[in-house]
Amino acid sequence: MSKSKIIITGGCGYIGSHTAVALQQAGFEVVIIDNLINSQENVLTRISEITGFKPQFEKVDCTNPISMKDIFAKNNDAVGVIHFAALKAVGESVAQPIKYYKNNINSLLNVLESMIEFKIPNLVFSSSACVYGEPEKLPVTEQTPLQPATSPYGATKVMGENIIKDTIRAHPELNATLLRYFNPIGAHPSGKIGELPNGIPNNLMPYITQTAAGIRDKLSIFGNDYSTPDGYCIRDYIDVNDVADAHIAAIQYMIKNKPGIETFNLGTGRGLSVIELIKAFESANNIKLNYIIAERRPGDVPELWANANLANQKLGWKAKRSLEDTLKSAWQWQKNVSDLK
Repeated sequence: MSKSKIIITGGCGYIGSHTAVALQQAGFEVVIIDNLINSQENVLTRISEITGFKPQFEKVDCTNPISMKDIFAKNNDAVGVIHFAALKAVGESVAQPIKYYKNNINSLLNVLESMIEFKIPNLVFSSSACVYGEPEKLPVTEQTPLQPATSPYGATKVMGENIIKDTIRAHPELNATLLRYFNPIGAHPSGKIGELPNGIPNNLMPYITQTAAGIRDKLSIFGNDYSTPDGYCIRDYIDVNDVADAHIAAIQYMIKNKPGIETFNLGTGRGLSVIELIKAFESANNIKLNYIIAERRPGDVPELWANANLANQKLGWKAKRSLEDTLKSAWQWQKNVSDLK
């Protein structure tokens, strides 16, 4: 019996690589499309070391419609697409909005056109909690009204969701699941894959681990004067392996139920402030971090965490890894990075 095939755009990236591992371990065949601008090809070797299988790989930019159609034509037996490929740095998007709109919107349009042409029925879209903007009430549910995006990156996710909704209405043969991630952190328990940004990190966790490793002399915390209990931003930090598992649940749900379009929050349901996360990292790994308070970063909202009950009810998915294990995995990955390059 042949394996069901899934195409993953941006599959060499942080969440994409963990999802590729989870899919292969669940018995799927994986095809990765990635232009490697913020990832590395040797991730493919590490995926094969974990799973015993090296995914098919196509080095292609998703904004190139001709190349995308060629790949989809070769893989028109795929049962679904998971679309991760996007630029994702909030601060950079504020400074370079046109770059973000061109990349993130055009890549999605090319994916949808190719799915329609080659009759690939199921899409999982990598959305974000930033679509909620600065919500009036917490925790946010999938019914929480979307506020104006606080960054061009966030705006591309709102637009992406709307483009998909319109496409599903026009093409009822398609199904889509919009997964709104909160803040994925951690690494695979094998220590072979994890978050490895090129250049200066945009996310908090690699900044923490690189500071702990001495790669950076200090950790900058962007603002401690927010209207939160301790003055620091509050986020919902979720293990990347839990996020990966949700993509499998979403694919299986669509194959079984053909639901049209569904939206799910992926979070733990618990908010942690930046300083609480730093202290938890120090405690889990018996490390002292050097940190300073810097100016607020444009586009950051004070607090945001999830109600993820709907994913639990419909997908049978729930965040299950402990924060301590997640923080230990992040540090183990950082210590392994120099050996894996």
